[in-house]
Amino acid sequence: MAAVRKLLPAALLVLVGCALLRISLLSDLYLRYVKEGLRPLLIASGMVLVLLGLVALFRVRHHGGQEATDHGHTHSATGPKTAWLLGLPAVMLLLFAPPALGSYTVARDGSGAVAKRTTFAALPAQSPLALSLTDFTSRAVWDEKGSLKGRTVRLTGFVTPASSDSWQLSRVIVSCCAADARVVKVEIHGIAAPPGDSWVTVTGKWRPDTKAPALDATGLNRIPQPKNPYRDTAQP
Repeated sequence: MAAVRKLLPAALLVLVGCALLRISLLSDLYLRYVKEGLRPLLIASGMVLVLLGLVALFRVRHHGGQEATDHGHTHSATGPKTAWLLGLPAVMLLLFAPPALGSYTVARDGSGAVAKRTTFAALPAQSPLALSLTDFTSRAVWDEKGSLKGRTVRLTGFVTPASSDSWQLSRVIVSCCAADARVVKVEIHGIAAPPGDSWVTVTGKWRPDTKAPALDATGLNRIPQPKNPYRDTAQP
């Protein structure tokens, strides 16, 4: 039993390292938690942890994991007990990855903040016009020239249930990781809501007579979740 206890800290390092490599090197699951540019750091961290764990396992097997003494004090080879708190999330990432932030997050975000802009480029002439939710909401609130008036637009996001006569098309956007996520949302009128968290493209026209950015919808298509759910881009 003592031998197993000495091996466990090293095994934990390998487990956490493998979990990081699973979501960053072997898949795109890391995009559910951090922005795309952090992938190299996750891969490097995973490799370092696996290497450290293997070295520790080698030392335990060949040196017996005996306790070392320093100035009369004994240092345990088993490591701090709090380190085991890393085990559960590591196992979860290896077996199944939690989903990206969705309607649960949006429903608990009451800010409804819209990024303020002072200048807006002229919109292309095509119809329907694909816009990001960020661009649509900014124009709906801050564009004094009313560039959205009469234009048929196409927006992409996931479904958030709201009220009996409308629902919200939402996006969660991150600057670094899921911890700093902000919400962008548009009220959708005139068409029934699909199940919550469904990804859809909605076609319609801006409804200017509401406090929050809103769309009178005329069409809707279900789509798969984008590879990077936190990147708010216009879908062609």
